Amino acid sequence: MHRVVDGMNVIGSRPDGWWRDREGAVARLVGQVERWAEGGEERVTVMLEREPRRELGARRVEVAWASEGGADAADREILGRLPGWLAEDEVVVVTSDRDLREKARAAGAEVEPSRAFRAELDRL
Repeated sequence: MHRVVDGMNVIGSRPDGWWRDREGAVARLVGQVERWAEGGEERVTVMLEREPRRELGARRVEVAWASEGGADAADREILGRLPGWLAEDEVVVVTSDRDLREKARAAGAEVEPSRAFRAELDRL
Protein backbone atom coordinates (compact mmCIF):
# COMPACT_ATOMS: atom_id res chain seq x y z
CA MET A 1 0.00 0.00 0.00
CA HIS A 2 1.24 3.48 -0.88
CA ARG A 3 -0.34 6.41 0.98
CA VAL A 4 0.06 9.78 -0.73
CA VAL A 5 -0.65 12.76 1.51
CA ASP A 6 -1.73 16.07 -0.04
CA GLY A 7 0.37 18.00 2.47
CA MET A 8 -1.14 21.48 2.44
CA ASN A 9 -4.65 20.04 2.23
CA VAL A 10 -4.08 18.09 5.45
CA ILE A 11 -2.40 21.09 7.11
CA GLY A 12 -5.28 23.34 6.06
CA SER A 13 -7.91 20.94 7.37
CA ARG A 14 -7.64 22.59 10.78
CA PRO A 15 -7.43 26.37 11.26
CA ASP A 16 -4.73 26.35 13.94
CA GLY A 17 -2.77 29.37 12.71
CA TRP A 18 -0.58 27.33 10.35
CA TRP A 19 -0.57 30.22 7.83
CA ARG A 20 1.63 32.29 10.16
CA ASP A 21 4.41 29.71 9.81
CA ARG A 22 3.96 27.54 6.72
CA GLU A 23 7.44 26.00 6.98
CA GLY A 24 6.85 25.10 10.62
CA ALA A 25 3.46 23.61 9.75
CA VAL A 26 5.07 21.48 7.03
CA ALA A 27 7.78 20.30 9.43
CA ARG A 28 5.18 19.41 12.07
CA LEU A 29 3.08 17.49 9.55
CA VAL A 30 6.05 15.53 8.23
CA GLY A 31 7.10 14.72 11.81
CA GLN A 32 3.59 13.49 12.64
CA VAL A 33 3.38 11.39 9.48
CA GLU A 34 6.84 9.99 10.23
CA ARG A 35 5.67 8.86 13.70
CA TRP A 36 2.43 7.48 12.23
CA ALA A 37 4.37 5.45 9.65
CA GLU A 38 6.87 3.96 12.13
CA GLY A 39 6.56 0.24 12.40
CA GLY A 40 4.17 0.04 9.48
CA GLU A 41 4.67 -1.51 6.10
CA GLU A 42 3.08 1.24 4.00
CA ARG A 43 5.07 3.40 1.66
CA VAL A 44 4.21 7.03 2.48
CA THR A 45 4.74 10.16 0.40
CA VAL A 46 3.92 13.67 1.59
CA MET A 47 3.43 15.88 -1.48
CA LEU A 48 4.10 19.59 -1.09
CA GLU A 49 3.52 22.58 -3.35
CA ARG A 50 7.20 23.50 -3.32
CA GLU A 51 10.53 22.33 -2.01
CA PRO A 52 10.94 22.95 1.74
CA ARG A 53 13.48 25.61 2.69
CA ARG A 54 15.04 23.38 5.33
CA GLU A 55 15.84 19.72 5.75
CA LEU A 56 12.92 17.92 7.36
CA GLY A 57 14.82 14.87 8.59
CA ALA A 58 12.27 12.34 7.37
CA ARG A 59 13.62 8.82 7.10
CA ARG A 60 10.52 6.66 6.81
CA VAL A 61 8.44 9.12 4.78
CA GLU A 62 9.27 10.42 1.32
CA VAL A 63 8.86 14.18 1.08
CA ALA A 64 8.18 15.26 -2.52
CA TRP A 65 7.12 18.50 -4.14
CA ALA A 66 5.59 19.77 -7.33
CA SER A 67 7.98 20.19 -10.24
CA GLU A 68 6.05 23.24 -11.44
CA GLY A 69 4.46 26.03 -9.41
CA GLY A 70 1.08 27.66 -9.59
CA ALA A 71 -2.38 26.94 -8.29
CA ASP A 72 -3.00 23.28 -7.44
CA ALA A 73 0.64 22.40 -8.15
CA ALA A 74 0.74 19.53 -5.64
CA ASP A 75 -2.55 18.16 -6.96
CA ARG A 76 -1.22 18.15 -10.52
CA GLU A 77 1.98 16.47 -9.36
CA ILE A 78 0.04 13.75 -7.53
CA LEU A 79 -2.12 13.11 -10.58
CA GLY A 80 0.94 13.04 -12.84
CA ARG A 81 2.70 10.46 -10.68
CA LEU A 82 -0.40 8.43 -9.89
CA PRO A 83 -0.25 6.06 -12.92
CA GLY A 84 3.28 5.02 -12.01
CA TRP A 85 2.42 4.55 -8.37
CA LEU A 86 -0.67 2.51 -9.26
CA ALA A 87 1.41 0.29 -11.53
CA GLU A 88 3.51 -0.61 -8.47
CA ASP A 89 0.93 -0.90 -5.70
CA GLU A 90 -2.48 0.07 -4.34
CA VAL A 91 -2.63 3.80 -3.62
CA VAL A 92 -4.59 5.80 -1.08
CA VAL A 93 -4.60 9.57 -1.66
CA VAL A 94 -5.24 11.63 1.47
CA THR A 95 -7.10 14.78 0.41
CA SER A 96 -10.39 16.58 0.72
CA ASP A 97 -9.89 18.51 -2.51
CA ARG A 98 -12.94 17.62 -4.60
CA ASP A 99 -11.23 17.70 -8.00
CA LEU A 100 -8.21 15.69 -6.86
CA ARG A 101 -10.48 13.24 -5.04
CA GLU A 102 -12.59 12.60 -8.15
CA LYS A 103 -9.63 12.30 -10.51
CA ALA A 104 -7.70 10.02 -8.15
CA ARG A 105 -10.70 7.70 -7.82
CA ALA A 106 -11.21 7.70 -11.59
CA ALA A 107 -7.57 6.66 -12.00
CA GLY A 108 -8.06 3.73 -9.62
CA ALA A 109 -6.82 5.08 -6.28
CA GLU A 110 -8.69 5.05 -3.01
CA VAL A 111 -9.19 8.35 -1.19
CA GLU A 112 -9.13 9.15 2.53
CA PRO A 113 -10.45 12.50 3.79
CA SER A 114 -7.84 14.91 5.16
CA ARG A 115 -9.68 15.57 8.42
CA ALA A 116 -9.92 11.88 9.24
CA PHE A 117 -6.20 11.39 8.59
CA ARG A 118 -5.33 14.54 10.58
CA ALA A 119 -7.42 13.27 13.50
CA GLU A 120 -5.52 9.98 13.35
CA LEU A 121 -2.20 11.86 13.42
CA ASP A 122 -3.35 13.98 16.36
CA ARG A 123 -4.14 10.86 18.40
CA LEU A 124 -0.47 9.83 18.39
